[in-house]
Amino acid sequence: MKKKPIGRASRKKTSKKSAVAKTLNGKGMGANPVVNDGVLRKHLADLLKGGSAHVQFMDALEEFPPNKRGTFAPGLPHTGWQLLEHSRIAQWDILEFSRNPNHVSPGFPEGYWPKTPGPPADAEWEKSVQSFQHDLNEMIELVKNPRTDLFANIPHGDNQTILREALVLADHNAYHLGQLVDLRRALGTWPQS
Repeated sequence: MKKKPIGRASRKKTSKKSAVAKTLNGKGMGANPVVNDGVLRKHLADLLKGGSAHVQFMDALEEFPPNKRGTFAPGLPHTGWQLLEHSRIAQWDILEFSRNPNHVSPGFPEGYWPKTPGPPADAEWEKSVQSFQHDLNEMIELVKNPRTDLFANIPHGDNQTILREALVLADHNAYHLGQLVDLRRALGTWPQS
């Protein structure tokens, strides 16, 4: 069965690389796919780590005053604890979905948010911070692993790929990182320098 052309373009046989492929690296994707794969993986890892366009997630948590972790700021909907725990749970869910066919996601939305505005104890805050960092590192390692096919559909998913999940995670973390920074500014706990 002959495939239909995509969009208005026709599928003409030609030895020239597509304009899109040439645009991606100036030489065409076929020039050196191993280098292109490594570059993509590095960019994804850097995106997940953060710090290129804004502070890293861990920067927003560093020296967050214990007495302010469960405090609401006027006009803002969440506390530091709620934002940390929500980000940790969502990140864990994305990571486990990406690598574990038996993973069951929490109920939405209630399973993605803590039940209290503040951590039950300082140890819970520290445990959440460590879990967040651990799972972030695990996702980065998954993306960096050359055996991970970034473009293949996740077999137990619904057309998701590891690439998509990494981008969703980076986007989600960046969104809540901004909320954490705004919260700390509103609470007067964000460093001035």
